[in-house]
Amino acid sequence: MKKLIRRLVNKPDWMNFRRVTPLSLKFGFDRGTPIDRYYIERFLDAHRKSIHGTVLEIADDSYTRKFGDKVATRDVLRFDKTNHCATIHGDLTKFDTIPVDKFDCFICTQTLNFIYNFQGAIKGIHQVLKPNGVALVTVAGLCQISQYDMDRWGDYWRFTDLSMTKAFQEIFGEGRFEISTYGNVLSAISLLEGIAAEELSKEELDVNDKVYQVLIAIKAWKK
Repeated sequence: MKKLIRRLVNKPDWMNFRRVTPLSLKFGFDRGTPIDRYYIERFLDAHRKSIHGTVLEIADDSYTRKFGDKVATRDVLRFDKTNHCATIHGDLTKFDTIPVDKFDCFICTQTLNFIYNFQGAIKGIHQVLKPNGVALVTVAGLCQISQYDMDRWGDYWRFTDLSMTKAFQEIFGEGRFEISTYGNVLSAISLLEGIAAEELSKEELDVNDKVYQVLIAIKAWKK
């Protein structure tokens, strides 16, 4: 209800964005669903059948619960040992801290942007998967800095489908991944302004323009 009230009281002025402060400094969380979260859920919904068996997720298991299909076990990976919902405390770039060949699926959303050695982290993603296991990964393209993450562990990268193609091909091998992009100029502007997905139409959100890559999503499978 608070989010709805904020949207009604502080509506976007679609005719004039000549301003130096956004509508929201919280990616639109305080107004509704952030634009990138809308795209993440579209991607995961399209790959429900891959979220099965033994599943690992970063930070919490909310996407596993929402999109999982015949999930046997749900594990959560965090490197912060103070996080009590984690079942595994480890670092994707420190291979002796994470399992080997254990999971049928690894949901890794919006994580590589905050890891300086992101290529090492992709090796870690590959390591935890069983043979034929699937990683469902998303990264930010056009997006503002996350000050929360910057102040704690760093916000290092913004990616494109080309950079992810080259990075995943080095680790998973040619033909063992698929890459999708989501976004257009309107959804990119909306994310930067902190406008929520509820304030755009589905038709507007679902237009895909690869020049404006708000989200890059990767489905990769281990040999």
